[in-house]
Amino acid sequence: MNEQQWRDEAQRIADRIRLRVLQNTVSRNGGYLSQACSSAEIFSALYTRILRLNELDVPLMPGDFTGTPGPDHPAVTGAAFNGAGRSDCDNFILSPAQYALVLYATLVETGRMDLRGMARYDQDGSAVEMIGAEHSPGMEVTTGSLGQGISQAAGIAFARRQRGDQGRVVLLMSDGECQSGEFWEAVQAMSYHKLGNMLIYVDVNGYQCDGKMTSVMNLEPFHDRLTAFGARVYRIDGHDLSKLAELGLQPACDVPTFVLCDTDPCRGLPILKGRYPKFHYVRFTSEDERAAYAAVYQEMAKEVR
Repeated sequence: MNEQQWRDEAQRIADRIRLRVLQNTVSRNGGYLSQACSSAEIFSALYTRILRLNELDVPLMPGDFTGTPGPDHPAVTGAAFNGAGRSDCDNFILSPAQYALVLYATLVETGRMDLRGMARYDQDGSAVEMIGAEHSPGMEVTTGSLGQGISQAAGIAFARRQRGDQGRVVLLMSDGECQSGEFWEAVQAMSYHKLGNMLIYVDVNGYQCDGKMTSVMNLEPFHDRLTAFGARVYRIDGHDLSKLAELGLQPACDVPTFVLCDTDPCRGLPILKGRYPKFHYVRFTSEDERAAYAAVYQEMAKEVR
């Protein structure tokens, strides 16, 4: 497809990601909704253009949680949903595990996960966890607590470079977790070891669980700080599909690349603005509020193809 056709399709997928997460939030009386609003274009661009992944013959159906890894139990990974395996394919690491529902919606919309798997979301015995773990669809490692995902991604990137793999390690982060000390230690190590096979997208939506980033622990000037740590850094509109894809397809250099994506936590869902400044998790306070969101869903469903 040509560039315009891709943008149209990628935007349709982003809109459907938001719609599917809103549907889940209304039906369950709560959910991580602002994360879908801010990151839908990032996920869509990743899974339709940026990530180098194996194709799947059919969408996969999530299985059961079979237990934690150990000496008598092999590790179970959700990487199969990304078609992992070849040395030239990318690893995708989702660092903020509360974005898991957005990832599941993306896998459904891009034909990688069976729609029936959504009904298993946050059910006892299911791998489709609310807070994604290594066995969850599309997840390769358990990344909590927040800020740990980048360290694991750096270790994988270092190992892949030692093996001579052509594939990259692509990481999605939230801005809130970049407040942690471990994040900055990892960036320092990644730059020192010249891990140019790392590509990191940060959803800079300006909010974390305790409210506005600038009033909790300000990261700005974020771009300059990362540059000072030795990374290659870009800052863009995180809803600009073309720019997201362009930076994800450029040649690698000898240091990790960060794409800081300025996003709107209420994108496509203005009703969320009424919750300012606490966007982290939506738990309806009354049936009237839930009905208002249900009405918004019905209207969105008419508009989104």
